[in-house]
Amino acid sequence: MPPVPEVRIARCNTMPLNVNGDFVLYWMVAFRRTGWNFSLQRAVEWCVELKKPLLVFEPLRAGYGWASDRFHRFIIDGMAANSERLKKSKAAYYPYVEPTADAGKGLLAALAQRACLVVTDDYPAFFIPSMISAASGSLPLLIEKVDGNGLLPMSVADSVFTGAQFFRRFLQKELAPHLASMPEPDPLKQKMLPDPIMIPKAVLKKWPPVSPELLRGGPKTLSALPINHQVSPVERTGGSKEGLKTLKGFIESKLAVYPENRNHPDDDATSGLSPYLHFGHISVHEIFRHLADKEGWTPQHLSKKVTGGRAGWWRMSEAAEAFLDELVTWREIGFNMCRRNGDYARYDSLPDWALKTLNQHSKDKRRYLYSLEAFETATTHDPLWNAAQTQLLLEGRIHNYMRMVWGKKILEWTPSPRQALDVMIELNNKYALDGRDPNSYTGIFWCLGRYDRAWGPERPIFGKIRYMSSENTIRKLRIDEYLEKYRPSIHS
Repeated sequence: MPPVPEVRIARCNTMPLNVNGDFVLYWMVAFRRTGWNFSLQRAVEWCVELKKPLLVFEPLRAGYGWASDRFHRFIIDGMAANSERLKKSKAAYYPYVEPTADAGKGLLAALAQRACLVVTDDYPAFFIPSMISAASGSLPLLIEKVDGNGLLPMSVADSVFTGAQFFRRFLQKELAPHLASMPEPDPLKQKMLPDPIMIPKAVLKKWPPVSPELLRGGPKTLSALPINHQVSPVERTGGSKEGLKTLKGFIESKLAVYPENRNHPDDDATSGLSPYLHFGHISVHEIFRHLADKEGWTPQHLSKKVTGGRAGWWRMSEAAEAFLDELVTWREIGFNMCRRNGDYARYDSLPDWALKTLNQHSKDKRRYLYSLEAFETATTHDPLWNAAQTQLLLEGRIHNYMRMVWGKKILEWTPSPRQALDVMIELNNKYALDGRDPNSYTGIFWCLGRYDRAWGPERPIFGKIRYMSSENTIRKLRIDEYLEKYRPSIHS
């Protein structure tokens, strides 16, 4: 097994390795999967070097922002898949779901007392960076975090990119050598690891692992948890097995028509992979490997010419290159922003030209103004916007093209662009399975000018921000079935 690339590994503190510890602790917080996982692979490397067993600790807090039945159920589905997979390995698995807010306080420290070191996931958004920072400052042993977010390690880029074309050019210059360092599909396969450790009874008594009933997902299993029960689970199941099933279905049935059909809501030709990527149930490396195999592609196919163009560099089919531009360029530019700019979710992080034009038009008269409640309940005057919001409420997603229209209309129907951003973040993070993610912040802020350019003619409210209308959308897209399916009255 080749080692995890050093460029993906970062020390979180200056504490020493505890060579007298009983096991290596993998604190699984973002990459919630057992395969194609650089963090797990790094933990296994330490186990082999130290001749120590492995404990995989996967916790789920109750008090994080927007915690709900929807997100808990999806994450716990993944825990069930991990539990089933790890039963067949030599790794001990400890899944923990907080029964009350802060009930898990002290659990990581209790496990770390007996650990040689802690390996965790380097994810640049939401509460995870501050949580890892707090742990690194308080635990008296080495903590490492490992970046498995994208094909390009986040540390390779030392600045924030302001446009996709600039980031695409950078990728074309820097990505090739990193494609040769893929994570192991199964880091635990045939590894000479010691037998699993027994977690102390005192720890298990104070912090009981997740129950088999909760893993199975009975209808009332989430009711006792202190989370939002109004945001209900969706039909889609979480976990690595479902993520892989979704990937294979996309490649076999949708990829060929992706370029021509992806923008048409009636065709629903998008991949459906974003929730699985967000919760770490599938890796971008696994997606890329399946796509490359489908295309018969090897790194030798890469073009030597760097243009920053959307097509031609990969030397794959038109459909594959269109999908890769979304999966790699547009997804990973968001990780670049979150990694390099701690204010990525603040209004003032917009580019100067966008702030200037939005502020110049912030007092423009709005024909319609809606409260957060009206937006949330899909009760605007616009059937198209209401359909997009209804899809978000019911399914935890909005069709990719419709999400752009959805955001533009919120800008048009709120008293100020700052309030528009607040509404978008609240609705997206509360209901979207792929919310609270660098990629979803890219989509939200693009509606206000991030990664875009000034457009003309200058318009009321929008100024030089790119304009989109419901009327144009209905005219140019296949959308009748979408409007019928997601009419709010059907679901009231």
